Amino acid sequence: MNQIKNRFTEKIICEGKESIRELAEKNKANLGGANLREANLREANLWGANLGGANLWGANLGRANLGRANLGGANLGRANLWEADLWEADLWEADLRGAGLWGAKNLPSIYQSHLSILEFQKSKLRAFKYLNGMTSPYQHFEYEIGKTYTEKNCDTDERFLCGKGLNIATLEWCLRETNCDLTKTYIIVEFDPKDIVAIPYNSDGKFRVRKFKVVRKLTKKELQKAIQPLYPRKI
Repeated sequence: MNQIKNRFTEKIICEGKESIRELAEKNKANLGGANLREANLREANLWGANLGGANLWGANLGRANLGRANLGGANLGRANLWEADLWEADLWEADLRGAGLWGAKNLPSIYQSHLSILEFQKSKLRAFKYLNGMTSPYQHFEYEIGKTYTEKNCDTDERFLCGKGLNIATLEWCLRETNCDLTKTYIIVEFDPKDIVAIPYNSDGKFRVRKFKVVRKLTKKELQKAIQPLYPRKI
């Protein structure tokens, strides 16, 4: 007997002899807050499903139909969304960190990656990085304005979203990753296209370089201007 429970209350939402995918399809209107962590939902028909606040971390949603689905506040971290259809899906405040978005259909423009064009540019480019104060949140490395940083041992395998190197991103990615936390520091970095070491296949805005220069911090006014069209209710 398979069950789908609420991630917060542990209350059973639905149960039956069907597979988890079939249970989800049958009860798609009632999956708000569902715990579907690492569930196999490949090719599931979840059109119009209520998955608001659901835990879909690591779930296989490859080729799933998520058209008009409510995914607001859902945890889609490391979920496989390869060729999933997200036509008019509500992704408001959904957590997509590490999600495989390669080939996803009808993905809102702020989640689409067109980063491969960066490698063909001739002049120096600029990207962004977020910090705690001036310290990276994971490696706890401290950066200084005006200084140049180099990483010799970089992971060049583009199959991996996270790897060794100087990880930088679009401003939209940084804001999504931090949930627009204005207590963070957002810096502008400058790099040469030849120093790009990996643009991951499923990148939703992050990539790796071997060398960059820290240019300056973004001002609060600049950040608010960037946040407004993405998250109008935050301002």
